[in-house]
Amino acid sequence: MAVRMDQLSWKEFAERSHQPVILPIGSTEQHGQHLPMGVDTILAECIATDLAERIDGTLMPTLSYGYKSRPQSGGGPLFPGTIDLNGSTVIAQVRDVLRELIDDGFRNILVLNAHFENEAFILEAIDLVNRETGGVATVVETNWWDPLTPHDMEAIFDGLPFPGWALEHAAVTETSLMLHYAPELVHLDRVPTDTGTSFAPAPYVRYPVRPGDVPAHGGLASPAGASAERGQLIVEACMRAVVSICEQEFVGRQPEHPALEPQVIEELKTIGTAS
Repeated sequence: MAVRMDQLSWKEFAERSHQPVILPIGSTEQHGQHLPMGVDTILAECIATDLAERIDGTLMPTLSYGYKSRPQSGGGPLFPGTIDLNGSTVIAQVRDVLRELIDDGFRNILVLNAHFENEAFILEAIDLVNRETGGVATVVETNWWDPLTPHDMEAIFDGLPFPGWALEHAAVTETSLMLHYAPELVHLDRVPTDTGTSFAPAPYVRYPVRPGDVPAHGGLASPAGASAERGQLIVEACMRAVVSICEQEFVGRQPEHPALEPQVIEELKTIGTAS
């Protein structure tokens, strides 16, 4: 069973400072008519939970809002319920969380992202924290799709067309992962018959975003062929790769200050603020 930070006491959390800690990040945005708006957050948390079990990591609460999507990758302000953050907000949120973890003695941190547009702002936050703390912690960032190899992709799609990651919004991979993790939230009967058949993204971005920049149903490519079995293939491939990354990057990293008592935690925070 994964160890969840929000279910630990402060002392139990501090005693795990020698273990990797995982920060999942998603978004709240439209994912067509057959998937809920919490897809990215659900997938970030579920994949991070599986990973925490494999590496005995501590699972942080998932950050549930992300940077605004471009029209060509599925979001924009055209759909009610899509909650977009400005880039500076994403940077500040991730930066603050990472600083707190490092101040509390954690030295092995994995940021697992499940929203395409978040990455540049996550990396900016990690870079700032690394500079501010003198590189005392190893912080690894990955999107769940990044470690998938060409061999993995061939097995996952198995004859289905791959439209590219930007257009995979609410399509085969995300739908398959949701069928694997939360099938009760998937409604394939709501997929319009013309999903993904006529949308061709423009080779530029124009603001303001206008109706028609994204298909009215919200999908960019067809989810036809999605299945729980494909979702399981994605998870297995992702787990193999990310576990290997953690073993490579986190081996032998021990916290410099095991924060076990309140005064130690306060001293660490004072040192971190002054650095």
